[in-house]
Amino acid sequence: MTDLRIAVILGTTRPGRNGKAVADWVMEQAAGRPATYELIDLADHELPLLDEPIPPSQGQYQNEHTKRWAELIAQYDGYVFITPEYNRSTSGALKNAIDYLYAEWNDKAAGFVGYGSIGGARAIEHLRGMCGELQIADVRTAVNFLLATDFVNYREFTPGDHHPPIAQDMFAQVERWAGALKPLRG
Repeated sequence: MTDLRIAVILGTTRPGRNGKAVADWVMEQAAGRPATYELIDLADHELPLLDEPIPPSQGQYQNEHTKRWAELIAQYDGYVFITPEYNRSTSGALKNAIDYLYAEWNDKAAGFVGYGSIGGARAIEHLRGMCGELQIADVRTAVNFLLATDFVNYREFTPGDHHPPIAQDMFAQVERWAGALKPLRG
């Protein structure tokens, strides 16, 4: 599993977002794992609202930003999506970034880290449905941070001591599935 590459995708671009602190925590927790974890911050990628004229399932990308995004995402064996919960779903930025591609996501594994009033649970449920459509195997264990208990004044990230073992379980599941699916991608 040491040759596995897992992207940790920070799924919000909002100014003043809580997600950056969550992403930093996830990367700290992933340190020393048998797979290589790399952070992808959607704020660093200029992806306008989906502007490809041909459905992504056809793989005929026209725009340079889409081709760059596809090249980046294709190199990973799995993903950990960090999602806020906005209006009972994931962020528009994450949904848009996922919708740009198809084959680059196929036959890979994904785990989830959510945060919000109920730990991002509804956002994660929406992401699970999207993953099924994209042939991404999502793992059972998710890390859920509650705004009321894991953030001081809903802003300063102070995760509880019970979260690290949950994160380690999620990482292990993502790594196992990513390794098992790798032969399917040739």
